Amino acid sequence: MIYTVTFNPALDYVISVDHFQTGVVNRVNEEHIFVGGKGINVSFILKELGYSTKALGFTAGFTGEKVKAGVKEMGVDGDFIDVEEGMSRINVKLRSDEETEINGMGPHITEADLYKLFAKLDKMGKSDVLVLSGSIPSCVPNNIYETILEKLASKNIYAVVDATGQLLVNVLKYKPFLIKPNNFEIEDIFNVKLQGEEDIVKYAKKLQEMGARNVLVSLAGDGSLLVDENGETHRMGVCKGKVKNSVGAGDSMVAGFIAGYLKNGDYEEALELGTASGGATAFSDSLATKDFIYENLRNLRGNK
Repeated sequence: MIYTVTFNPALDYVISVDHFQTGVVNRVNEEHIFVGGKGINVSFILKELGYSTKALGFTAGFTGEKVKAGVKEMGVDGDFIDVEEGMSRINVKLRSDEETEINGMGPHITEADLYKLFAKLDKMGKSDVLVLSGSIPSCVPNNIYETILEKLASKNIYAVVDATGQLLVNVLKYKPFLIKPNNFEIEDIFNVKLQGEEDIVKYAKKLQEMGARNVLVSLAGDGSLLVDENGETHRMGVCKGKVKNSVGAGDSMVAGFIAGYLKNGDYEEALELGTASGGATAFSDSLATKDFIYENLRNLRGNK
């Protein structure tokens, strides 16, 4: 089984405004509401690629009820913990000459709520996959990812961590199967300025020395790079298309990589499917569909 954890899911209110200006009334010319959350995004793409998941997390209030209903409509098996205080977030994503985001606060998660999550995760068994992605709310201890992986250390699971800064660094001692920093996050972790691909590989290997088994580095318009646990370096360009949406593209890459690896354990194929999945979401109004992912995969292979 594949488990994803979304500590702070949300309703994403995505609006388009021509030439947005501050201090005046702006008229929306297009609007959508999506269920948001990095773990939920990973679960949806995995579902599109034929893999069942269980999406865990915390919800509260009327927005939380809408999140749970939306996850169900997406065809994802949600198993959320209801929190008493506060409400699930509404995040505003403004698309205009520039993209702007305003993210809500989310509910207050207590220690008792966390123990309910631990109980659900304790059901995991050998070779199950756990995806921990995104930031965590201020009400949750900042070592929560460490705590989770410590509790699961004896279960021999595949841990996938998509986080930034110390949140990522602090889990490396638990030898996660996959981490996905971008080049800027690597610079921040090591306080360096990367000068090229050789530097990226160098510091990806340092992350391996710190515990990560596989390091997938997203490079935005320059594609991605994988340093795998066998010491091999894989380089992948980007899919060709018009970018419509940056929300969920990184999560889609993670999901595609997991699906590609689970198919036959081949890291090159995993990187291809991850790249195609991320590109397909970037070229879509929301998360990508299976057909569009595989269309991008064919185009990616044709351009190699």
